[in-house]
Order: sequence, then structure tokens, then C-alpha cells
Amino acid sequence: MSKMAAKGKFLKKTLPKIDHSSSLRVIIPAGMANAKPPLGSQLGQRNINVANFCNDFNKKTENIIEGMPLPCRVKVKADGTYDLVINNPPATYFLKQAAGIERGKMCKGEIAGRITLKHLYEIACIKSQDRSLALLSLEQVCKMLVGIARTCGIEVVHKLDPVEHEEFMRLREENVQIRLEDMRLSKEAKMLRTT
Repeated sequence: MSKMAAKGKFLKKTLPKIDHSSSLRVIIPAGMANAKPPLGSQLGQRNINVANFCNDFNKKTENIIEGMPLPCRVKVKADGTYDLVINNPPATYFLKQAAGIERGKMCKGEIAGRITLKHLYEIACIKSQDRSLALLSLEQVCKMLVGIARTCGIEVVHKLDPVEHEEFMRLREENVQIRLEDMRLSKEAKMLRTT
């Protein structure tokens, strides 16, 4: 055996295997991980035991409100184990919760909801704990949240009058129902044209 071949075998044994696979990024509702697609198939493709992962995730999130969307990163190791990193819910979730809405704006220029600066500050305090925002100051996180709120159709105000806000929300709900009905009718009309 030549010296080069012997040296190559030695290096193969001593050097660790390089893992080129990307980590899985997925949003899982707290306490509701199950083996059904799409999560089960995504984990299966990476040779992760789906039942063990679901039990592990549900156990780690049992103290969080069930159904809260949690962005997760799953990095699979060479030995088949995994690292699970669970982040705070997306900013849009917090903004919609603070505004009391389920759906953002449905058309350009529409105001879907309103929140106060205090709401914005509290959300910024929570989101500043995320690893991805660790290098940003609280002021920068607040500015980022103002931009996200604007894209969702949420207006940031200094104060909210309860009576005025209740009337606004009632009108908003009526508008949403009208738009949803229009969308349903146009979908039915399109189906009739294609058949």
C-alpha cells in the first residue's frame, strides 16, 4: 500500500463527517404537534422519529397557550438526533392579538385594526428576546414593528377611545363579512364558468 493511500485512510477515520443539510424551519402550533402532513413528512425526510419529536415538542410547549404559532428550527445531527430551537410567535400574531383581529387588511388602504404605542412597546419587549433580533436595540425593534403593523393594516395610535374603538370594530366586522361573501360568490361564478 502506498503512503498516499495509507494517509487517505487515516484522514477518513479522524476527520468528522461534514453535514451539508439545511435546518428545517417550520411553524408549529404550541402543544399540537402531530405526525400528520406537512410536519410528519418533513421530519420523515430528515430521518427523525416523528412520534418522539411530537412528544418532545408538546412537552416543551405545554406551559404555552395551546395553538399559538411557534417558529421552530430543527437541526439534524449525523447520529440521527436533533436540536430543537423554539422561538417566540411571529410579530404579526402579537399585533393581530393586540388589535383584536383575526385577519389583516383585505384591500389597499384599509385599516384592519388599531393598537396603542403601549401595545407596540410590550410586543417589542417580547420580540427583542428572539435570537434573530438580538443585535437590534429596542427602538429599532419598535420601528420594525411599526412597519409590520402597517403592512397588516394596523394603525398605531397614542390613545384608544373605548366607545369609538368598539364602533370601529363593529364596522370592520361587517366589512369583512361583506368581502368574504363577495369572494365566495366570485369563486362560485368562476367554478360555473369552468364547468
